[in-house]
Amino acid sequence: MRCGNEVAEIVHGPNTRFEQAPHFIPDSRQAWARLALALVIGSIGGAGMWTVVVVLPVVQAEFAASRGAVSLAYTLTMFGFGLGGVIVGRITDRFGIVTAMALSIATTAAAYLLAGASVTLWQFQAVYFLVGLGSSVTFAPLMAEASHWFVRYRGLAVTIVASGNYVAGTVWPPLVNWGVQQIGWRASHVALGVFCAVTMSALLLVLRARMDGAGAQNHASAAPPQLELPISTNALTVLLSVAAIACCVAMAMPQVHIVAYCGDLGYGVAIGAQMLSLMMALGIVSRIGSGFLADRIGGVRTLLIGSLAQGFALLFYLFFDGLTSLYLISGMFGLFQGGIVPSYAIIVREAMPAREAATRVGIIIFASVFGMSFGGWVSGVIFDATGSYSAAFANGVAWNGLNLAIVVTLLILARRQHRLAA
Repeated sequence: MRCGNEVAEIVHGPNTRFEQAPHFIPDSRQAWARLALALVIGSIGGAGMWTVVVVLPVVQAEFAASRGAVSLAYTLTMFGFGLGGVIVGRITDRFGIVTAMALSIATTAAAYLLAGASVTLWQFQAVYFLVGLGSSVTFAPLMAEASHWFVRYRGLAVTIVASGNYVAGTVWPPLVNWGVQQIGWRASHVALGVFCAVTMSALLLVLRARMDGAGAQNHASAAPPQLELPISTNALTVLLSVAAIACCVAMAMPQVHIVAYCGDLGYGVAIGAQMLSLMMALGIVSRIGSGFLADRIGGVRTLLIGSLAQGFALLFYLFFDGLTSLYLISGMFGLFQGGIVPSYAIIVREAMPAREAATRVGIIIFASVFGMSFGGWVSGVIFDATGSYSAAFANGVAWNGLNLAIVVTLLILARRQHRLAA
Protein backbone atom coordinates (compact mmCIF):
# COMPACT_ATOMS: atom_id res chain seq x y z
CA MET A 1 0.00 0.00 0.00
CA ARG A 2 1.34 3.46 -0.92
CA CYS A 3 0.33 6.74 0.67
CA GLY A 4 0.64 10.26 -0.69
CA ASN A 5 3.85 11.19 1.05
CA GLU A 6 7.45 10.14 1.11
CA VAL A 7 7.56 8.96 4.68
CA ALA A 8 4.28 7.06 4.70
CA GLU A 9 5.30 5.22 1.50
CA ILE A 10 7.94 3.20 3.32
CA VAL A 11 6.89 -0.35 4.11
CA HIS A 12 8.11 -1.86 7.36
CA GLY A 13 9.78 -5.15 6.56
CA PRO A 14 10.23 -6.79 3.18
CA ASN A 15 7.27 -8.09 1.21
CA THR A 16 4.78 -7.47 4.03
CA ARG A 17 1.23 -8.10 2.81
CA PHE A 18 -2.02 -6.86 4.31
CA GLU A 19 -4.68 -9.55 4.45
CA GLN A 20 -8.13 -8.48 5.53
CA ALA A 21 -10.13 -10.56 7.96
CA PRO A 22 -13.34 -11.67 6.25
CA HIS A 23 -15.62 -10.19 8.91
CA PHE A 24 -14.23 -6.65 9.04
CA ILE A 25 -13.00 -4.10 6.51
CA PRO A 26 -11.01 -1.07 7.72
CA ASP A 27 -12.44 2.36 6.84
CA SER A 28 -15.89 0.79 6.39
CA ARG A 29 -19.20 1.94 7.87
CA GLN A 30 -18.62 -0.62 10.60
CA ALA A 31 -15.34 1.10 11.45
CA TRP A 32 -17.02 4.51 11.67
CA ALA A 33 -19.77 3.06 13.89
CA ARG A 34 -17.10 1.71 16.23
CA LEU A 35 -15.37 5.08 16.22
CA ALA A 36 -18.55 6.93 17.17
CA LEU A 37 -19.08 4.57 20.10
CA ALA A 38 -15.47 4.99 21.18
CA LEU A 39 -15.80 8.80 21.15
CA VAL A 40 -18.91 8.72 23.35
CA ILE A 41 -17.30 6.23 25.75
CA GLY A 42 -14.20 8.41 25.96
CA SER A 43 -16.25 11.56 26.60
CA ILE A 44 -18.05 9.87 29.51
CA GLY A 45 -15.08 8.02 30.97
CA GLY A 46 -12.90 11.12 30.74
CA ALA A 47 -14.94 12.83 33.46
CA GLY A 48 -12.46 11.61 36.08
CA MET A 49 -9.78 13.94 34.75
CA TRP A 50 -11.87 17.01 35.56
CA THR A 51 -14.09 16.29 38.58
CA VAL A 52 -11.26 16.71 41.09
CA VAL A 53 -10.56 20.22 39.76
CA VAL A 54 -14.17 21.27 40.40
CA VAL A 55 -14.49 19.83 43.92
CA LEU A 56 -11.12 21.00 45.28
CA PRO A 57 -12.47 24.06 47.17
CA VAL A 58 -15.35 22.23 48.88
CA VAL A 59 -13.20 19.23 49.78
CA GLN A 60 -10.57 21.56 51.19
CA ALA A 61 -13.18 23.28 53.37
CA GLU A 62 -14.68 20.01 54.63
CA PHE A 63 -11.36 18.47 55.64
CA ALA A 64 -9.87 21.80 56.82
CA ALA A 65 -6.78 21.13 54.69
CA SER A 66 -4.38 23.27 52.73
CA ARG A 67 -4.85 23.81 49.01
CA GLY A 68 -1.59 22.00 48.36
CA ALA A 69 -2.68 18.94 50.34
CA VAL A 70 -5.98 18.68 48.49
CA SER A 71 -4.25 19.26 45.14
CA LEU A 72 -2.31 16.05 45.71
CA ALA A 73 -5.50 14.29 44.62
CA TYR A 74 -5.04 15.80 41.15
CA THR A 75 -1.40 14.73 41.06
CA LEU A 76 -2.40 11.17 41.94
CA THR A 77 -5.14 11.27 39.31
CA MET A 78 -2.58 12.18 36.65
CA PHE A 79 -0.17 9.50 37.89
CA GLY A 80 -2.92 6.89 37.82
CA PHE A 81 -3.95 8.07 34.35
CA GLY A 82 -0.40 7.78 33.01
CA LEU A 83 0.44 4.47 34.69
CA GLY A 84 -2.95 3.08 33.73
CA GLY A 85 -2.23 3.79 30.07
CA VAL A 86 0.68 1.34 30.25
CA ILE A 87 -1.11 -1.32 32.31
CA VAL A 88 -4.42 -1.14 30.48
CA GLY A 89 -2.57 -0.90 27.17
CA ARG A 90 -0.85 -4.19 27.91
CA ILE A 91 -4.19 -5.77 28.83
CA THR A 92 -5.64 -4.44 25.56
CA ASP A 93 -2.83 -5.94 23.49
CA ARG A 94 -3.23 -9.31 25.18
CA PHE A 95 -6.95 -9.68 25.84
CA GLY A 96 -8.60 -6.98 23.73
CA ILE A 97 -10.18 -3.59 24.27
CA VAL A 98 -13.49 -5.08 25.46
CA THR A 99 -11.88 -6.84 28.43
CA ALA A 100 -9.68 -3.85 29.24
CA MET A 101 -12.62 -1.46 29.13
CA ALA A 102 -14.79 -3.69 31.31
CA LEU A 103 -12.10 -3.74 34.00
CA SER A 104 -11.67 0.03 33.74
CA ILE A 105 -15.42 0.68 34.03
CA ALA A 106 -15.55 -1.41 37.20
CA THR A 107 -12.53 0.45 38.61
CA THR A 108 -13.96 3.88 37.76
CA ALA A 109 -17.39 3.15 39.23
CA ALA A 110 -15.92 1.73 42.44
CA ALA A 111 -13.56 4.70 42.76
CA TYR A 112 -16.39 7.25 42.51
CA LEU A 113 -18.42 5.39 45.12
CA LEU A 114 -15.40 5.22 47.44
CA ALA A 115 -14.70 8.93 46.90
CA GLY A 116 -18.22 9.75 48.02
CA ALA A 117 -17.69 7.65 51.15
CA SER A 118 -14.27 9.14 52.05
CA VAL A 119 -14.03 10.19 55.69
CA THR A 120 -10.42 11.40 55.64
CA LEU A 121 -8.39 13.40 53.14
CA TRP A 122 -5.88 10.61 52.52
CA GLN A 123 -8.72 8.30 51.54
CA PHE A 124 -10.00 10.87 49.06
CA GLN A 125 -6.51 11.31 47.61
CA ALA A 126 -5.89 7.56 47.30
CA VAL A 127 -9.25 6.99 45.62
CA TYR A 128 -8.46 9.53 42.94
CA PHE A 129 -5.46 7.46 41.93
CA LEU A 130 -8.03 4.77 41.09
CA VAL A 131 -10.14 7.33 39.22
CA GLY A 132 -7.14 8.14 37.03
CA LEU A 133 -6.37 4.44 36.58
CA GLY A 134 -9.93 3.73 35.44
CA SER A 135 -10.07 6.76 33.14
CA SER A 136 -6.85 5.78 31.37
CA VAL A 137 -8.59 3.35 29.01
CA THR A 138 -10.36 6.27 27.33
CA PHE A 139 -7.13 7.73 25.94
CA ALA A 140 -4.00 5.75 24.98
CA PRO A 141 -5.55 2.25 24.70
CA LEU A 142 -8.62 3.55 22.88
CA MET A 143 -6.47 5.58 20.46
CA ALA A 144 -4.37 2.51 19.71
CA GLU A 145 -7.48 0.37 19.21
CA ALA A 146 -9.09 2.89 16.87
CA SER A 147 -5.91 2.91 14.77
CA HIS A 148 -6.56 -0.78 13.94
CA TRP A 149 -9.96 0.04 12.43
CA PHE A 150 -8.67 2.43 9.77
CA VAL A 151 -5.97 2.67 7.13
CA ARG A 152 -6.89 5.58 4.86
CA TYR A 153 -8.37 7.67 7.69
CA ARG A 154 -6.24 6.41 10.57
CA GLY A 155 -4.97 9.84 11.58
CA LEU A 156 -8.46 11.30 11.65
CA ALA A 157 -9.77 8.35 13.66
CA VAL A 158 -7.04 8.59 16.29
CA THR A 159 -7.54 12.32 16.76
CA ILE A 160 -11.34 11.97 16.98
CA VAL A 161 -10.97 9.44 19.81
CA ALA A 162 -8.38 11.65 21.51
CA SER A 163 -10.85 14.56 21.36
CA GLY A 164 -13.06 12.72 23.86
CA ASN A 165 -10.75 14.00 26.58
CA TYR A 166 -11.35 17.62 25.53
CA VAL A 167 -15.10 17.01 25.14
CA ALA A 168 -15.12 15.70 28.71
CA GLY A 169 -13.26 18.83 29.82
CA THR A 170 -15.89 21.00 28.16
CA VAL A 171 -19.01 19.16 29.35
CA TRP A 172 -18.30 17.71 32.78
CA PRO A 173 -16.97 20.63 34.90
CA PRO A 174 -20.21 22.68 34.75
CA LEU A 175 -22.32 19.53 35.32
CA VAL A 176 -20.26 18.47 38.33
CA ASN A 177 -20.35 22.00 39.70
CA TRP A 178 -24.15 22.02 39.38
CA GLY A 179 -24.31 18.68 41.18
CA VAL A 180 -22.11 19.93 44.00
CA GLN A 181 -24.35 22.94 44.46
CA GLN A 182 -27.55 20.87 44.44
CA ILE A 183 -26.69 17.64 46.29
CA GLY A 184 -23.14 18.06 47.59
CA TRP A 185 -19.82 16.67 46.43
CA ARG A 186 -20.27 13.24 48.04
CA ALA A 187 -23.63 12.52 46.44
CA SER A 188 -22.33 13.91 43.14
CA HIS A 189 -19.52 11.35 43.15
CA VAL A 190 -21.96 8.53 43.86
CA ALA A 191 -24.30 9.68 41.10
CA LEU A 192 -21.40 10.01 38.66
CA GLY A 193 -20.20 6.50 39.53
CA VAL A 194 -23.62 5.00 38.88
CA PHE A 195 -24.07 6.98 35.66
CA CYS A 196 -20.65 5.98 34.28
CA ALA A 197 -21.17 2.32 35.20
CA VAL A 198 -24.58 2.10 33.53
CA THR A 199 -23.96 4.14 30.39
CA MET A 200 -20.44 2.92 29.66
CA SER A 201 -21.44 -0.71 30.21
CA ALA A 202 -24.35 -0.33 27.81
CA LEU A 203 -22.12 1.33 25.21
CA LEU A 204 -19.48 -1.36 25.69
CA LEU A 205 -22.04 -4.07 24.98
CA VAL A 206 -22.97 -2.31 21.74
CA LEU A 207 -19.29 -1.94 20.84
CA ARG A 208 -18.69 -5.62 21.59
CA ALA A 209 -21.54 -6.53 19.26
CA ARG A 210 -20.07 -4.27 16.57
CA MET A 211 -16.80 -6.18 17.01
CA ASP A 212 -18.60 -9.47 16.42
CA GLY A 213 -18.48 -10.34 20.10
CA ALA A 214 -14.68 -10.51 20.07
CA GLY A 215 -13.27 -10.53 23.57
CA ALA A 216 -9.65 -11.11 22.57
CA GLN A 217 -7.78 -8.80 20.26
CA ASN A 218 -7.74 -9.97 16.66
CA HIS A 219 -5.00 -8.24 14.68
CA ALA A 220 -5.81 -10.00 11.42
CA SER A 221 -7.68 -6.95 10.13
CA ALA A 222 -5.08 -4.42 11.26
CA ALA A 223 -2.75 -2.97 8.64
CA PRO A 224 0.98 -3.71 8.93
CA PRO A 225 3.51 -0.93 9.68
CA GLN A 226 4.17 1.50 6.84
CA LEU A 227 7.09 3.51 8.20
CA GLU A 228 10.51 1.88 8.38
CA LEU A 229 13.27 3.35 10.52
CA PRO A 230 16.83 2.01 11.02
CA ILE A 231 16.29 1.70 14.78
CA SER A 232 14.56 -0.85 16.99
CA THR A 233 11.01 -0.40 18.27
CA ASN A 234 12.42 -0.04 21.80
CA ALA A 235 14.73 2.77 20.69
CA LEU A 236 11.88 4.46 18.85
CA THR A 237 9.68 4.19 21.95
CA VAL A 238 12.40 5.87 24.03
CA LEU A 239 12.86 8.68 21.51
CA LEU A 240 9.12 9.32 21.27
CA SER A 241 8.82 9.24 25.07
CA VAL A 242 11.55 11.87 25.46
CA ALA A 243 9.91 13.93 22.73
CA ALA A 244 6.56 13.63 24.54
CA ILE A 245 8.09 14.80 27.81
CA ALA A 246 9.74 17.76 26.10
CA CYS A 247 6.68 18.96 24.20
CA CYS A 248 4.43 18.60 27.26
CA VAL A 249 6.80 20.50 29.56
CA ALA A 250 6.48 23.32 27.04
CA MET A 251 2.72 22.81 26.71
CA ALA A 252 2.16 22.93 30.46
CA MET A 253 3.37 26.51 30.89
CA PRO A 254 0.34 28.25 29.30
CA GLN A 255 -2.19 25.57 30.23
CA VAL A 256 -1.31 25.42 33.92
CA HIS A 257 -0.34 29.04 34.56
CA ILE A 258 -2.36 31.24 32.19
CA VAL A 259 -4.98 31.93 34.89
CA ALA A 260 -2.36 32.97 37.45
CA TYR A 261 -0.46 34.92 34.78
CA CYS A 262 -3.53 36.99 33.94
CA GLY A 263 -4.11 37.60 37.64
CA ASP A 264 -0.53 38.88 38.05
CA LEU A 265 -0.97 41.21 35.06
CA GLY A 266 -4.07 42.70 36.66
CA TYR A 267 -6.61 41.29 34.20
CA GLY A 268 -8.17 38.99 36.79
CA VAL A 269 -8.41 35.22 37.09
CA ALA A 270 -11.79 35.16 35.33
CA ILE A 271 -10.12 36.47 32.17
CA GLY A 272 -7.44 33.81 32.52
CA ALA A 273 -10.10 31.12 32.86
CA GLN A 274 -11.71 32.36 29.63
CA MET A 275 -8.36 32.10 27.86
CA LEU A 276 -7.91 28.55 29.16
CA SER A 277 -11.38 27.64 27.95
CA LEU A 278 -10.54 29.14 24.55
CA MET A 279 -7.39 26.98 24.39
CA MET A 280 -9.35 23.80 25.13
CA ALA A 281 -12.13 24.57 22.66
CA LEU A 282 -9.70 25.31 19.83
CA GLY A 283 -7.69 22.28 20.90
CA ILE A 284 -10.57 20.10 19.67
CA VAL A 285 -10.38 21.82 16.27
CA SER A 286 -6.62 21.31 16.27
CA ARG A 287 -6.89 17.60 17.04
CA ILE A 288 -9.38 16.91 14.28
CA GLY A 289 -7.42 19.03 11.82
CA SER A 290 -4.15 17.27 12.63
CA GLY A 291 -5.85 13.94 11.89
CA PHE A 292 -6.77 15.12 8.39
CA LEU A 293 -3.20 16.34 7.94
CA ALA A 294 -1.62 13.10 9.18
CA ASP A 295 -3.64 11.07 6.68
CA ARG A 296 -2.04 13.09 3.90
CA ILE A 297 1.55 13.72 5.01
CA GLY A 298 2.15 11.14 7.76
CA GLY A 299 2.47 11.30 11.55
CA VAL A 300 6.11 12.46 11.71
CA ARG A 301 5.57 15.51 9.52
CA THR A 302 2.33 16.35 11.32
CA LEU A 303 4.19 16.24 14.64
CA LEU A 304 6.92 18.45 13.20
CA ILE A 305 4.41 21.09 12.09
CA GLY A 306 2.61 21.02 15.44
CA SER A 307 5.86 21.34 17.38
CA LEU A 308 7.08 24.25 15.24
CA ALA A 309 3.76 26.05 15.63
CA GLN A 310 3.68 25.52 19.39
CA GLY A 311 7.21 26.93 19.68
CA PHE A 312 6.21 30.09 17.80
CA ALA A 313 3.16 30.59 20.04
CA LEU A 314 5.34 30.31 23.14
CA LEU A 315 7.72 32.91 21.68
CA PHE A 316 4.81 35.31 21.22
CA TYR A 317 4.04 35.03 24.94
CA LEU A 318 7.54 36.36 25.64
CA PHE A 319 6.98 39.60 23.70
CA PHE A 320 3.29 40.44 24.08
CA ASP A 321 1.22 40.70 27.26
CA GLY A 322 -1.63 43.02 26.29
CA LEU A 323 -5.16 41.74 26.90
CA THR A 324 -6.10 41.44 23.22
CA SER A 325 -2.70 39.96 22.40
CA LEU A 326 -3.04 37.30 25.09
CA TYR A 327 -6.46 36.28 23.82
CA LEU A 328 -5.08 35.95 20.28
CA ILE A 329 -1.94 34.08 21.37
CA SER A 330 -3.94 31.73 23.61
CA GLY A 331 -6.27 30.96 20.72
CA MET A 332 -3.26 30.30 18.49
CA PHE A 333 -1.71 28.08 21.13
CA GLY A 334 -4.89 26.02 21.35
CA LEU A 335 -5.00 25.62 17.57
CA PHE A 336 -1.34 24.61 17.45
CA GLN A 337 -0.95 22.19 20.37
CA GLY A 338 -4.10 20.04 20.27
CA GLY A 339 -2.82 17.59 17.66
CA ILE A 340 0.67 17.02 19.05
CA VAL A 341 0.00 14.20 21.54
CA PRO A 342 -2.25 12.12 19.22
CA SER A 343 0.51 12.32 16.59
CA TYR A 344 2.61 9.99 18.74
CA ALA A 345 -0.10 7.32 18.56
CA ILE A 346 -0.25 7.74 14.77
CA ILE A 347 3.53 7.32 14.48
CA VAL A 348 3.42 4.19 16.64
CA ARG A 349 0.93 2.54 14.30
CA GLU A 350 2.87 3.67 11.24
CA ALA A 351 6.10 2.15 12.54
CA MET A 352 5.20 -0.69 14.94
CA PRO A 353 3.18 -3.94 14.79
CA ALA A 354 -0.48 -3.78 15.80
CA ARG A 355 -0.02 -6.47 18.48
CA GLU A 356 2.00 -4.11 20.68
CA ALA A 357 0.52 -0.73 19.73
CA ALA A 358 -1.59 -0.14 22.86
CA THR A 359 1.34 -0.87 25.18
CA ARG A 360 3.71 1.39 23.25
CA VAL A 361 1.19 4.23 23.05
CA GLY A 362 0.51 3.83 26.76
CA ILE A 363 4.20 4.21 27.58
CA ILE A 364 4.49 7.37 25.48
CA ILE A 365 1.32 8.88 26.93
CA PHE A 366 2.67 8.13 30.43
CA ALA A 367 5.75 10.13 29.45
CA SER A 368 3.56 13.00 28.24
CA VAL A 369 1.64 13.01 31.53
CA PHE A 370 4.94 13.20 33.40
CA GLY A 371 5.96 16.09 31.15
CA MET A 372 2.75 17.98 31.89
CA SER A 373 3.13 17.42 35.64
CA PHE A 374 6.81 18.38 35.66
CA GLY A 375 6.24 21.35 33.37
CA GLY A 376 3.50 22.79 35.54
CA TRP A 377 5.63 22.38 38.66
CA VAL A 378 8.92 23.67 37.26
CA SER A 379 7.22 26.74 35.77
CA GLY A 380 5.97 27.62 39.25
CA VAL A 381 9.45 27.10 40.70
CA ILE A 382 10.97 29.38 38.05
CA PHE A 383 8.35 32.04 38.79
CA ASP A 384 9.12 31.85 42.52
CA ALA A 385 12.84 32.24 41.81
CA THR A 386 12.56 35.12 39.31
CA GLY A 387 9.29 36.84 40.21
CA SER A 388 8.24 36.71 36.56
CA TYR A 389 6.85 34.23 34.05
CA SER A 390 9.25 35.39 31.30
CA ALA A 391 11.91 32.86 32.28
CA ALA A 392 9.25 30.15 32.56
CA PHE A 393 8.07 30.83 29.00
CA ALA A 394 11.72 30.78 27.83
CA ASN A 395 12.14 27.42 29.58
CA GLY A 396 9.14 26.14 27.64
CA VAL A 397 10.69 27.31 24.36
CA ALA A 398 13.91 25.44 25.20
CA TRP A 399 12.06 22.18 25.90
CA ASN A 400 10.10 22.64 22.70
CA GLY A 401 13.43 22.92 20.88
CA LEU A 402 14.42 19.49 22.22
CA ASN A 403 11.18 18.06 20.89
CA LEU A 404 11.85 19.60 17.48
CA ALA A 405 15.36 18.14 17.38
CA ILE A 406 14.04 14.61 17.98
CA VAL A 407 11.27 14.92 15.39
CA VAL A 408 13.70 16.27 12.76
CA THR A 409 16.04 13.37 13.52
CA LEU A 410 13.24 10.86 12.93
CA LEU A 411 12.33 12.52 9.65
CA ILE A 412 15.96 12.42 8.47
CA LEU A 413 16.27 8.73 9.43
CA ALA A 414 13.05 7.90 7.56
CA ARG A 415 14.24 9.68 4.41
CA ARG A 416 17.64 7.98 4.58
CA GLN A 417 16.04 4.58 4.98
CA HIS A 418 13.72 5.32 2.07
CA ARG A 419 16.69 6.16 -0.19
CA LEU A 420 18.50 2.98 0.83
CA ALA A 421 15.40 0.88 0.16
CA ALA A 422 15.00 2.49 -3.25
